[in-house]
Amino acid sequence: MDLFDAVTSTTEGLPGVGRHAPLAVRMRPATLAEVAGQRHLLGPGSPLRRLVEPADDASRRAAPSSVVLWGPPGTGKTTLAYLIAATSGRRFVELSGVTSGVKDVRVVVEDARRRLATGAPETVLFIDEVHRFSTTQQDALLPAVENRWVTLVAATTENPSFSVNSPLLSRSLLLTLLPLSTDDVRELVRRAVSDERGLAGTVTLALDAEEHLLRLAGGDARKALTILEAAAGAALEVPGESLPVTVDLATVEGAIDVAAVRYDRAGDQHYDVISAFIKSMRGSDVDAALHYLARMVVAGEDPRFIARRIVIAAAEEVGMADPSALQTAVAAAQAVALIGMPEARIILAEAVVHVTTAPKSNASYLAIDAAIADVRAGKAGAVPLHLRDAHYAGAQTIGHGAGYRYAHDEAHAVASQQYAPDELTGARYYEPSDRGYERDVAVRLERIRQILHGT
Repeated sequence: MDLFDAVTSTTEGLPGVGRHAPLAVRMRPATLAEVAGQRHLLGPGSPLRRLVEPADDASRRAAPSSVVLWGPPGTGKTTLAYLIAATSGRRFVELSGVTSGVKDVRVVVEDARRRLATGAPETVLFIDEVHRFSTTQQDALLPAVENRWVTLVAATTENPSFSVNSPLLSRSLLLTLLPLSTDDVRELVRRAVSDERGLAGTVTLALDAEEHLLRLAGGDARKALTILEAAAGAALEVPGESLPVTVDLATVEGAIDVAAVRYDRAGDQHYDVISAFIKSMRGSDVDAALHYLARMVVAGEDPRFIARRIVIAAAEEVGMADPSALQTAVAAAQAVALIGMPEARIILAEAVVHVTTAPKSNASYLAIDAAIADVRAGKAGAVPLHLRDAHYAGAQTIGHGAGYRYAHDEAHAVASQQYAPDELTGARYYEPSDRGYERDVAVRLERIRQILHGT
């Protein structure tokens, strides 16, 4: 029997791996020693190691009954789930968050309960893309987790705080998988080239080709092995070549011409990229801001969403240091809604450049928040009598409007009188910066305050 026709594990439920399985599947680690990266999760005595290698019944009882594995694609989430089942002798059942429903979950859980009652091995229930499960589907897992009818391993590429409901998350051990380093992926690629499970030495990988492959993979082991398999397949198809065949740079470039943009509009990357976009505009790094804009555009982000964030940045980050930035941002938002993509990318870029390169001031932002804080703290006294509405019948007889000074009748159109409630006569919320247009505002405002308070 051929090596690749053999089953990798005798554990019930684990899929077999044959000669035609993808390279990434054939090279899935069979032991913890083969796992790349994630050393922070695999130390001696760690909860994950206790799950994978329970030494005795006490250790098994101490191991968590539910684990949520959160990390980028290709970092080993599925691999760890397989290892938990394969090395501990547990039964393995895999469900997909995309195609499975509540009925599927209940069938697996009920079967696991019956098996436990008859002394059969425990069941590892692996749910890939658990963030695709609805709240109802996730709730269906709670009894099984609480009663340890199954060992639940749930994998997600999205932040569990957003994608996994609180009851399930509170009953689970959350383990964060880090992106693989270039050296981690390099080790996996070289192992795949030489290992009998992989390409078995039928090819050699040129150094420049290896470097290009690693750049394309971007820390994703599955992507690296997929590119390697495509490039090796192309090289091996050349007639008349003796083994081992060299996979050169041109072969890798021909196998895949561009790396996919890692960005999920519904997931964690969405929040990370938009956060970096806003902070780059705030930090006046126009090149970084345009980079993150490009990532969102290429990934198909809604241009109206991007435009709204630029409008917010114009008000919050630039403010009165350059009031025209808000005008540009609002005009851009209207134009984007009018014409759509792909031309909208140009409009968005112009607005990003204006907002990012403009002088910055968050004085207005801080001012309104300080004023709101005072109001919420109860500092909201009565409106001074001379400012109250005096237009309705009888208002003037109770003192409304008495003594009010019309600003346009005064020098500089500023009247020296009290406007704030008594409790807030000395409050100063707006403190302009010395940047851009606000520098002129600061000088004028100081004189206005002197007139208003009669100093």
